[in-house]
Amino acid sequence: MVEFRISEGLVEYSESVRLMEKRVEEIRTGSADEAVWLLEHPPLYTAGTSAKPSDLLNPHLLPVFKASRGGQFTYHGPGQRIAYTMLDLNRRGRNVREFVRSIERWAIAALSEFGIEGRCRNDRVGVWVVRNDLPALQGGAHREDKVAAVGIRLRRWISFHGLSINVSPELGHYEGIVPCGIREHGITSFKDMGVDATMSELDQALIHHFDNDLAEC
Repeated sequence: MVEFRISEGLVEYSESVRLMEKRVEEIRTGSADEAVWLLEHPPLYTAGTSAKPSDLLNPHLLPVFKASRGGQFTYHGPGQRIAYTMLDLNRRGRNVREFVRSIERWAIAALSEFGIEGRCRNDRVGVWVVRNDLPALQGGAHREDKVAAVGIRLRRWISFHGLSINVSPELGHYEGIVPCGIREHGITSFKDMGVDATMSELDQALIHHFDNDLAEC
């Protein structure tokens, strides 16, 4: 059994970490089921375990939190759906790479409900869209923008942190960091691509596709 929890309003980042760690311990001891927590944060930056100080371009723009997840700097804020995944890889297979790919596939399946063709790339984590609606780059290739980010942490093979999907966040806030350390690609959102969707609609798509794309990872 996987419990889906949806929080209304904005959840403070430090409180979300505290509650995730508590749930991870409860899953480990068998006193709670696995969980997926859907929420939004107030505007902030998080620095993953590989974050480079030089990638924080404007340290005074928003609060910065050190995060225990893998990866580098990322932004969270209103209009971005966070899906924190507290799942037991002892039962799902102890394959970190495949687990990350399964989260990407899950997001891609949910995005397809809105006509968005998300793609994963072997050389970078997350879900990407080819911007055929924008002018081609020099050489004829089209720009690829990230619409969803993935960053996880494992504790005794139980995961926490997880996935973020940009629905309608303030994309200007990404200018204060080098998102995930990648300079040659951009950031997009449903709104930026002209896709009209509510958080509730995205939540239902994530819940619908979870069993197919994550349950047997």
